[in-house]
Amino acid sequence: MARAIIEIVAASCALLGTAFYLFSILSAWRFLRQPRATPGFHPPVSILKPVRGADPHAYECFCSHCLLDYPEYEIIFGVDDPSDPAAALVEQLQKEFPQRRIELVVCPRELGTNRKVSNLIQMLPAARYDHLLVNDGDIRVPPDYLRRIMAPLADAKVGLVTTLYRAVAGGTLGSKLEALSISDFATAVLVSYSSRRHFHYGFGSTLAFARGALEQVGGFEALAGYLADDHQLGTLFARAGYQIVLSDLVVETALPDYSLRDFWHHQLRWARTVRDASPRGNLGLALVFGVQWAVVAAIAAGGDAWAAVLLAVAYAARVASLLVTALAVCEDSGTLRRLWLLPLRDLQAVLVWAASFAGRTVVWRGDRFILEHGRLLRAQPVAPER
Repeated sequence: MARAIIEIVAASCALLGTAFYLFSILSAWRFLRQPRATPGFHPPVSILKPVRGADPHAYECFCSHCLLDYPEYEIIFGVDDPSDPAAALVEQLQKEFPQRRIELVVCPRELGTNRKVSNLIQMLPAARYDHLLVNDGDIRVPPDYLRRIMAPLADAKVGLVTTLYRAVAGGTLGSKLEALSISDFATAVLVSYSSRRHFHYGFGSTLAFARGALEQVGGFEALAGYLADDHQLGTLFARAGYQIVLSDLVVETALPDYSLRDFWHHQLRWARTVRDASPRGNLGLALVFGVQWAVVAAIAAGGDAWAAVLLAVAYAARVASLLVTALAVCEDSGTLRRLWLLPLRDLQAVLVWAASFAGRTVVWRGDRFILEHGRLLRAQPVAPER
């Protein structure tokens, strides 16, 4: 009797997960067919890049922002320590691109537990223009980046423009698994975006908005205590009645050579952030594990033909969903080379999801924090400065 119940529950959840895979394909098709904003809106832009540390791809990512085909813009980098390795890279940029207005702002004050947002608060006074764009230090962009990102902001109803991103993986197993997780993330975003009325997300890959709109929702100060500051910013814009546009442009993020330990901590931090922001939604993620539930059904059914067929259908839909998002939307051919890791990625996804319920502690930039309604509380006191 218990075995039969497991079979029914697992098979039902596997069918729901497979339906999610198929709906994600439809969502990607809708995204590709939606009208695009005409790149004809070119206001001067201040690009704000809070950075910390320098990985092997950092200078290449920084350089891509200096080669944009756009009438007028500036780049403002922010570091919290003048001896940060990223500061030397910015100084090198200033020498290599003297025609660009590139400024380095040192942000010594700690204005909240989120040091990235703390830097943004201190960087903002240096920005000359009324349109702002924030993106992470590991983002690489194409020459037409600003022309395409700024175009939707010509509509006064649009408060925020954000983007998907594809990963350039390092050589480690952890880095390759992280790249697959980013493709899965893009799939989930497209499903959410297919219902535009409920889309309230922003992503650190790109956040473009007008300064006046930022002030209306409380400024960067409203984000200073949150871990997922990009998500919180999107939420604030949506609550203020603005539309959020997911650009058709996809940028690149250069992944470090994560160890499996670093990969686990990164994934767990994200999973606990999702659980903290939406406990019911995180619980509902169990219903999108179509392949995993199909495996459970096959084991419970003892190899019955129907269970084998269900597993094959679920896996085929899973692969198709991933590849449609990666190849058609994100133009990420690297996913094909990493496809052999998909079973390991699916196992890891379930383990991280389960671990997200086991605590509220996260590790971020070497410090431990406790999550409480999206806010970061220090789990241990900060060592005094010397």
